[in-house]
Amino acid sequence: MSLNPEQREQAEAAIKEVLDEYPDKTAKKRAKHVSVFKEGETACQVKSNVKSIPGVMTIRGCAYAGSKGVVWGPIKDMIHISHGPVGCGQYSWAARRNYYIGTTGVDTFVTMQFTSDFQEKDIVFGGDKKLAKIIDEIQDLFPLNHGITIQSECPIGLIGDDIEAVSKKKSKDYEGKTIVPVRCEGFRGVSQSLGHHIANDTIRDWVFDKAEPKPFEATPYDVAIIGDYNIGGDAWSSRILLEEMGLRVIAQWSGDGSLAELENTPKAKLNILHCYRSMNYISRHMEEKYGIPWVEYNFFGPTQIAQSLRRIAEFFDDHIKEQTEKVIAKYAPLAEAVIAKYRPRLAGKKVMLFVGGLRPRHVITAYEDLGMEVIGTGYEFGHNDDYERTSHYIKDGTLIYDDVTGLEFERFVEKLQPDLVASGIKEKYVFQKMGFPFRQMHSWDYSGPYHGYDGFAIFARDMDMALNAPVWKKTKAPWETGETV
Repeated sequence: MSLNPEQREQAEAAIKEVLDEYPDKTAKKRAKHVSVFKEGETACQVKSNVKSIPGVMTIRGCAYAGSKGVVWGPIKDMIHISHGPVGCGQYSWAARRNYYIGTTGVDTFVTMQFTSDFQEKDIVFGGDKKLAKIIDEIQDLFPLNHGITIQSECPIGLIGDDIEAVSKKKSKDYEGKTIVPVRCEGFRGVSQSLGHHIANDTIRDWVFDKAEPKPFEATPYDVAIIGDYNIGGDAWSSRILLEEMGLRVIAQWSGDGSLAELENTPKAKLNILHCYRSMNYISRHMEEKYGIPWVEYNFFGPTQIAQSLRRIAEFFDDHIKEQTEKVIAKYAPLAEAVIAKYRPRLAGKKVMLFVGGLRPRHVITAYEDLGMEVIGTGYEFGHNDDYERTSHYIKDGTLIYDDVTGLEFERFVEKLQPDLVASGIKEKYVFQKMGFPFRQMHSWDYSGPYHGYDGFAIFARDMDMALNAPVWKKTKAPWETGETV
């Protein structure tokens, strides 16, 4: 399938135009990160997972963000200490809406932030003693916490604090309490992606390998949801469908997740993986060590939901397969009603994406279910295997950009003139001021859920509100009115 033939020419012209604005050396480097997809390719031909060019604005986060903000932070019954100066802890206070059940400050702590608040003397003399004291204080103030993680910030790796020794000692002091040291200093790696990997490894080493055997009544239908962070309730809407199929969800990572669920996961019969980029490491480990197969799924839009449900059902018996068909049939009228209402208002509209995780590919068919076209997409911190997977979703002529810079993204949008830009909070107001409708696709612009059949109805409504709001007929970009910003 192809986009409009003119689309390829426009995309290629946009790449040339933006590269011409760079110095020769920068242009040569960035040329490897932008491309136009050719039908028949097994991967999008762009270079990925390399360091951003200093001085060229990037939208990436760091390893600390990948561990604290993504993998560990949503585990609700554990306390996560930002070990280092207050800055990173303060920044991470603006966490995504990882919905959870519980009483904040009593048995759940996701929206609370804990920091060792490093001062100059701590940099000089080290913070091990301070960290040990903080853990003691946490035990006094929040005795119902089920575990603690130590999320190290940049200075910790530079001064050599031994967070592993503190963790071992305090775990022993508190009768085997799970205390996990996470070496996720922000300077490690090229983006938050390494933080995901580091966090996965600490779950392997400090949770799986140290967990005491506990009573567990297994069933043939035990599954774990991996890599769903429950943004706006996504994991809950996914869980509904899996349970209606007849499966039993014994763990949910990490949104609304708990330490006990992490410990239970090696007992699952199947790991169901949503965010491949952040959780493929631990899924592969469990396959190798415990023999648990894993399967990717996509619950954005009815086309992918039905395919994913059937793909999951293939791992189980005929009873589950029959139940799966009943679930799909049950929700078909809902999906058809949503499409009937919104497709006439959205058909033919063009979208450009730039997000993290799995969204640059997973949401494409949800837009297509509504008659929309994705003409450009890219990842903040994708790897080669992410782009290989993306080739299954996109059409010939789609513009592809990896770790796109602020300049590039603005120029691409100006040249291709999409009807909607869907990206992150850092880009939102830039494009709205340029006169483009925008949806924030990291946390659903404070809406959601977007997963599942119920989520599809919300997704369609939100795209319609963004695109067809009357304000876009009444506003123009500053350069169109002759005003200065």
